[in-house]
Amino acid sequence: MPQLILASTSPYRKEFLKRLGLPFDSKNPQVDESENEGETASKLAIRLAHAKADRIAKLTKNLSTVIIGADQAASINNKLLRKPGNMNNALRQLMACQGKVVSFYTACCVIDLRSKGIKQYTDKTQVRFLTLHKKQLERYIQVEKPFNCAGGFKAEGLGISLFQSISSSDPTALLGLPLIWLAGVLRDLDLDPLKTSTKV
Repeated sequence: MPQLILASTSPYRKEFLKRLGLPFDSKNPQVDESENEGETASKLAIRLAHAKADRIAKLTKNLSTVIIGADQAASINNKLLRKPGNMNNALRQLMACQGKVVSFYTACCVIDLRSKGIKQYTDKTQVRFLTLHKKQLERYIQVEKPFNCAGGFKAEGLGISLFQSISSSDPTALLGLPLIWLAGVLRDLDLDPLKTSTKV
């Protein structure tokens, strides 16, 4: 069975990948995540997902390795929403989302060093936000501190209370890793989660 590497140190993505029950290592790709001028959220997400996987691929000596890179970007009215970094930015972003639909693009890139094959995918999830009071948003940010999350919330936690609805073909994508698509790709690469009893 090929070695599996997640090109990320995100604790969220590591936890999601563990759901598939496959042994894997995680490595920091150390990729600049700044957007290019005029770059859309979907193009940014797939560019960074590929860059992360490619970076680890170039540093990996074991050619029997499969590498997963992923990234997520959000936009509202074609304007990028990034990781807020601090409370003020998080509040400003969430205030801008009130009563509106925000598009989240979760991209995944898988590089198979055995064949040099590359598979890429981008999921689009649309989230309709409730209209809440500023004090409610401040309370949410104080409780969850979602400063390193695209859009400024954690959908797997209390952030779910900010939404009116979520529309997606893969409910795991909004959490940072499109596991439905990824499981299918790994199955084709001899990493079938249903044929291994090895746990992480």
